[in-house]
Amino acid sequence: MILLQTILAFLVALGTLVIIHELGHYTVARLCGVKVLRFSVGMGKVIYSRKFGPDQTEWAISVLPLGGYVKMLDAREQDLGHLSEQELSREFCRQSVWKRIAIVAAGPVANFLLAILLFSGLYVHGIPEPVSKIQVSSEQTAAYQAGLRAGDLITSVNQAPVFGWSDLRWKLMELALEKNSASLGLKRANRDRAGAFDELTVTLPLEQLSSKDLEADFLAKLGVSVALPKATLVDVLPDGAGMKAGLKAGDVILELDGKDLANAREFTEIVRASPGRKLDLRVKRGADELDIDAIAEPYEANGTKIGRLQVQMAGPEMQLIQTPLWQSLARGTQKTWDTSIMTFKMLGKMVTGEVSWKNITGPITIADYAGQTSRTSAISYISFIALISISLGVMNLLPIPVLDGGHLLYYSLEVLTGKPISERFGEIAQRAGAAILMTLMALAFFNDIVRLMS
Repeated sequence: MILLQTILAFLVALGTLVIIHELGHYTVARLCGVKVLRFSVGMGKVIYSRKFGPDQTEWAISVLPLGGYVKMLDAREQDLGHLSEQELSREFCRQSVWKRIAIVAAGPVANFLLAILLFSGLYVHGIPEPVSKIQVSSEQTAAYQAGLRAGDLITSVNQAPVFGWSDLRWKLMELALEKNSASLGLKRANRDRAGAFDELTVTLPLEQLSSKDLEADFLAKLGVSVALPKATLVDVLPDGAGMKAGLKAGDVILELDGKDLANAREFTEIVRASPGRKLDLRVKRGADELDIDAIAEPYEANGTKIGRLQVQMAGPEMQLIQTPLWQSLARGTQKTWDTSIMTFKMLGKMVTGEVSWKNITGPITIADYAGQTSRTSAISYISFIALISISLGVMNLLPIPVLDGGHLLYYSLEVLTGKPISERFGEIAQRAGAAILMTLMALAFFNDIVRLMS
């Protein structure tokens, strides 16, 4: 069932993005007066088609689901000698260079517009997310030495407001990518006055982070993680080790083997590292404190034996990020813009060798994420589709022949020189572009297989 859900989630996401992308080309082509012969979802041999509309455009489904295309009346691909002058006036190459630019650019633009609409809709609906309250792991970390402390609520980064944990992480990653420090505005509980907060500013240096750090959990490298509450049980699974020991939902684990516990993460890590061992727990239940002995049940996970009590722990403090429609549109647009720029920067750093090419992912990894997000929640799945839509838009804008960006490069040169590129140059560029694209696809599949194997 999980495999089937993953495949369906992947096909729905990919099909949606391909249709939106090609509808962008199709719509602008029609507005520019160009005749569209075929609209295909999928590549290769057509397995189903129907013709509609005054131009009898063929709407088709093709055998390979990884892509799609819009086939227009084009003298470079078809013999048009039998057509009338009126029909020939609707041929793609006879259009002005600005119309051709608009038609080619419409695909990626459609993907960006889809991302804006999806993000905006999520902001209107409301997104549950951890608050930007932090945990600092130890005194030796960069975060602690900069002045951050456990329980600090980060309210701004370089004077820009922070809306939640993912927003904080994103802003810090942007600065780390540029090797810039972060000026963090924060609220810290006042020790002398209950319920009062002090507002402080702390500068967090990010220059020491390497490209490898950014590819992993760079916040952990700094000593920062999302703040977790005390080890509080929200559920105890039937017949599990926790229930057998007498644990109940609502219990707060104060101590383990006589050691105070900072939070749920510390409790979980100790239990996982203790398969088959007896754990001496000090538990707060209501107004009472109890001593409970529990055995961490041994369990095999990915070839490693771990301990588990089969209890569910309380997660981080959550908030609902929700804004009115006009603010949501602005935030959706900003999110799409920031993500696009970040993607271009990461690609640029791959070219210069600052970021590993291992970050290029293919359909296997995308399908895996599609399945995971679809099983998590509708909000996670929609966010995933929005992010992949942005990636598709950015990739298609790369100046590689055979991609939309390559054609935009041709037409930009035509604007500058006043004449189109030669057919010979176009043929050579197309072959080179196809070779580059095939190499990137092979690399993406290789990276996918390595991730799958590991």
